[in-house]
Amino acid sequence: MSLAPHSGPFRASQQSCSVTALDEPFTSFNMSSSASSGESLQETDSTIISQKADVKNYSMMTPAEKLSLCERRAQSLADSEEYDPCIQELVRCLALSRLVYGNEHFAVAQAQSRLAKAYLQHKGWAHQAQEHASQAHEVLRSSQQEERRSHLSCLLTIHQTLGNAALLLGNLAEAESSFQKAEIVVGDLVVQEAMGKEERVDIEYEIFTNLARVYQRQGKPEKALSQCERALELFQKGDQLSRICCVYRNMAAIEQAQGHLDRAIEHLLLAHSIALRQSPGGLEGAQIAHSLALAYSSTSEPHHNDSAAHFFEESISVYRSALGPQDTLTLSAQDDFSHFLLLTGQQERCAEIQKESLAYKKRTFGELSAEVAEALQLIGGVEMTQGQMRHSHRTLKKCLDIQNMLYGPQHKKTKATQRTVDMLSQSPEIGEGHKDIGLETRPPFCAVVSSVSEVTSSMSNS
Repeated sequence: MSLAPHSGPFRASQQSCSVTALDEPFTSFNMSSSASSGESLQETDSTIISQKADVKNYSMMTPAEKLSLCERRAQSLADSEEYDPCIQELVRCLALSRLVYGNEHFAVAQAQSRLAKAYLQHKGWAHQAQEHASQAHEVLRSSQQEERRSHLSCLLTIHQTLGNAALLLGNLAEAESSFQKAEIVVGDLVVQEAMGKEERVDIEYEIFTNLARVYQRQGKPEKALSQCERALELFQKGDQLSRICCVYRNMAAIEQAQGHLDRAIEHLLLAHSIALRQSPGGLEGAQIAHSLALAYSSTSEPHHNDSAAHFFEESISVYRSALGPQDTLTLSAQDDFSHFLLLTGQQERCAEIQKESLAYKKRTFGELSAEVAEALQLIGGVEMTQGQMRHSHRTLKKCLDIQNMLYGPQHKKTKATQRTVDMLSQSPEIGEGHKDIGLETRPPFCAVVSSVSEVTSSMSNS
């Protein structure tokens, strides 16, 4: 079982700790415009500059003045998080740089590297970022020697962008090489006294964290943990608590992947303590509590059950108060808790939680959703073990109807539920409308589904 909840810590850490932000795909911008300066410059003035005064004067400007204006506008749009128009301005900057300086000037390499970084950072377009960063690198190598500091700063952006793009594309050896080159460039910038301490910490943290991701995906956990340790050493004074917390969560993920649950729990407890100190009752603490609950419930040691239940309840409580009972994180944590309760023989409480969440699941996921079907399956199964045959038959029939719609009658889930419904339909309690039978004659829970593991696996995969 993974320690990461369905949308939780180690996936959530990708939101709070990742280097690149992956936004929704952008389809309205023509990618080929970056290849031709003429096409970019032939657009109407009103589409280039939005301010009336700039539109009025734009046609009178020299290309160099237009370049300066577009650079300022691109920065302004980035600051205001208007990423699509920002990228359009950066494309114009590239076209104007070629027009003003020629194709092999350092300014063109700068413009190309900025565009590559924007594609990756604002849109998550790894292929485009890789192409432009590679072109920037070629221009940088063939251009006349620029001032050393500027040259190194541009080279650093290129290597970081190439590394992040390669990581997204799964080219791990290329990503490792790019990040290692970026680390060397950082050292050169420090020697040149061209980088302040705070900036150096930020960049090295990013490099070490990404190298840890590379090594983890390469199946080299010791190297990955070593990079995490290097990241922790950057914050020896105890500042940057959110980053320290993120590193511990990453270390827990690495240890968990190796089956070292005890070590994973140690890292998560440290992260949890930091998160609560930084923001009591905050979402990050709830996400870590959720991971801790999953970790404790995965150990198969009965003395950890109390800890698992405690952290499940803590995470659900915070999710409900901060996000609401209908939020996917809340519902996911409740499903994982139900999962745990089922495995520890607390079937009635499991059914209670599923009944409470059923209306919210219908509202969030829809009446005909896998989440609703799985909740009905659990509720019907518990009702059957309690001898409530008529209730169970009605509940599982609803589940079957949804599964037929979602998966079709030949799917293994549909067939399993169909067998149970058929069995219940043939019982005299259903056919003759008798009252629910006594608990002493109830069937075992495994009669409802093929095994407990089938239920838990289906909930985990949703």
